[in-house]
Amino acid sequence: MDKTKALELVKQQLPEKRYIHTLGVVQSAKELAHRYGVDEDKAELAAIYHDYAKYRPLDEMEQIIKDDGLPADLLTANTELWHAPVGAVLVRREAGVEDEEILSAIRYHTSGRAQMTELEKVIYLADYIEPGRSFPGVDEVRELAARSLDEAVMKAIANTIAFLMSKQQTIYPDTFHAYNDFAMHKGGHRNE
Repeated sequence: MDKTKALELVKQQLPEKRYIHTLGVVQSAKELAHRYGVDEDKAELAAIYHDYAKYRPLDEMEQIIKDDGLPADLLTANTELWHAPVGAVLVRREAGVEDEEILSAIRYHTSGRAQMTELEKVIYLADYIEPGRSFPGVDEVRELAARSLDEAVMKAIANTIAFLMSKQQTIYPDTFHAYNDFAMHKGGHRNE
């Protein structure tokens, strides 16, 4: 599917404000992909579709989690996470995207995971730093993104964990695993 058709399909799924966010994520993803040698076309398509399921009804997302083999622990996680793995299912089903790298980047753009691919890192980070975002710590992550993809993603994950902890919210295990993976790699202690 070409990007124009993809944007048209996504625009039907999102309110205007979220669509503008999506355009910012696309811009950031293309810049990051170019800077770090990641396939720009895949980054662009994953960015376009990253929030595809964001506004689906919770009962629909819950049923997809149950019916489509997604991890059962999602059902006990914060529902804000659901749109990413559900989105990957729906983008395959409704938009016909079959590329596993793109679908995986959509699936993990909210939680991260251990051993993230370069494309997954780009989409995770692009969602975090897109130009429309304004919250404590985002500028520091933007600065890091200009120097190191891994350091920027690690800082974004650390900020997310700290934020969730400050709100006494649950943290999905994949997010901890992602942080630990980056920390072990940074310290030279990664277990392969």
